[in-house]
Amino acid sequence: MMLAVAMAVQPSAAQTPSEEAARIAAEGVRIGSNRGAGNDPQTSVAQPEASAKPSANLNTSIQDQLGDAGDPGGLRAFLKSRGITYSLTYIGESFGNVTGGSRRGGIYEGRLDFQFDADLDALMGWQGATIHSNLYQIHGTGISRYYVNNFITVSAIEALPSSRLYELWFEQKLFDGQLGIRFGQLAADTEFAVSQTGTLFINSTFGWPNIMAVIIPSGGPIYPLAVPAVRAKYVPNPNFSLQVGVFDGDPAGRAQPDNDPDPQRRNRTGTNFRTNDPALVIAEAAYAYNIERDDPGEPGTVTLGGWYHFGRFDSPRFDLSGRSLADPDTSGVGRRFRGNSGLYGIIDQTIYREPDDPNDGASVFLRLSGSPTDRNLLDFYLDAGIAYKGLLPGRSDDTVGIAYALSRISRAARGFDTDSIFLTGVAGPRRSSEAVIEATYQAVIGPGITVQPNFQYVFRPSGGIPNPRDPEGGRIKNAAVFGLRAIIRY
Repeated sequence: MMLAVAMAVQPSAAQTPSEEAARIAAEGVRIGSNRGAGNDPQTSVAQPEASAKPSANLNTSIQDQLGDAGDPGGLRAFLKSRGITYSLTYIGESFGNVTGGSRRGGIYEGRLDFQFDADLDALMGWQGATIHSNLYQIHGTGISRYYVNNFITVSAIEALPSSRLYELWFEQKLFDGQLGIRFGQLAADTEFAVSQTGTLFINSTFGWPNIMAVIIPSGGPIYPLAVPAVRAKYVPNPNFSLQVGVFDGDPAGRAQPDNDPDPQRRNRTGTNFRTNDPALVIAEAAYAYNIERDDPGEPGTVTLGGWYHFGRFDSPRFDLSGRSLADPDTSGVGRRFRGNSGLYGIIDQTIYREPDDPNDGASVFLRLSGSPTDRNLLDFYLDAGIAYKGLLPGRSDDTVGIAYALSRISRAARGFDTDSIFLTGVAGPRRSSEAVIEATYQAVIGPGITVQPNFQYVFRPSGGIPNPRDPEGGRIKNAAVFGLRAIIRY
């Protein structure tokens, strides 16, 4: 993932608008929100002003509108001068499922995020060292869990109500910042497999690919569950980055008959700090192109990555003897496979910039991922979308976008459905895939405040399973979900 720290440079009086545009391009297309701790260039022009991503370090705050009341007693400025910064971000949203799903209804949910960062160089002269932590208070009811019954979760902040620790890590930069070693409690979805353009969208899959959230044990080290881990990132130049992470492979531990099947309840506070589970290793390389002043064409980023989990995984179709799990005479114990893996690729590409303002324009993204079909519920994933920043006159900071995602049920899982119909003689649905299309508009009301109306249409929830609320056993119908999100950051 290629991210950048935004640099605010005021043009001199001698610069013409065209010269200023060239200067911005030469700075590595550092456009939009300051969304990460790395030094890599943002190459997607359509960056939203705010994001629900847990790691989003935004560069606007309501403090700017509060005057002296924004920093009572000057405590915040005092701490910042010594390398200590903090922020409070509240995300509140309401969704209504107006048709389809397992039932119709509406919800409200919210998340208060306290983020703390310490620059140990400024604090105590420890060059290149930083500390970071996130704490969450999550409340409300999830629309996917209780109404839509799908596995491509409608909202990236949907989680069971809790107060929990998320990330807590230490990082040391070496070799003039080219190499960063980070260890502690980490999440994979803050750095790996992320599309710059996709961070605009509210659906969780556009942050972390749904296929990985479904097939990695307990969802993997993603919101709201981080794990003990080590990550190394090497950035030798503005064009290239390579990063590798080794994570504990199960943030909640394997579900047992005597404990709760929900991973979030098995790790209620984010403080399990599990270290004995089989490891999950993720590696990713990214290349940013057309970021220099004289480069022809618009900037973009190509990212290639893969992961390997060292645990054991069950076949969704066959038992230990090779008999179908749908057979009445089966042992019911799935065939075990050693290890699981996946590959993914991402393209983020700026396709148009406003002639009068290079900070505005359109970007697209495409992301693909695949995993073995014999041991997983899903074996293929695709998403794509387009976002445009500053589309409406006078609304340069607003971003509008539309995106599509599809998760395909694996051949083994589809085979189980066929076996069930054939061996039991009972008609039933064959799962195929789940897909979602999302349209959204993020409006910047003022520094630190955004409002984002949203519409999502979910095709074949959970791949086309029977509706548990339908006594006749019909499929869960396609769902139309309307929503509104507001974000306030201090």
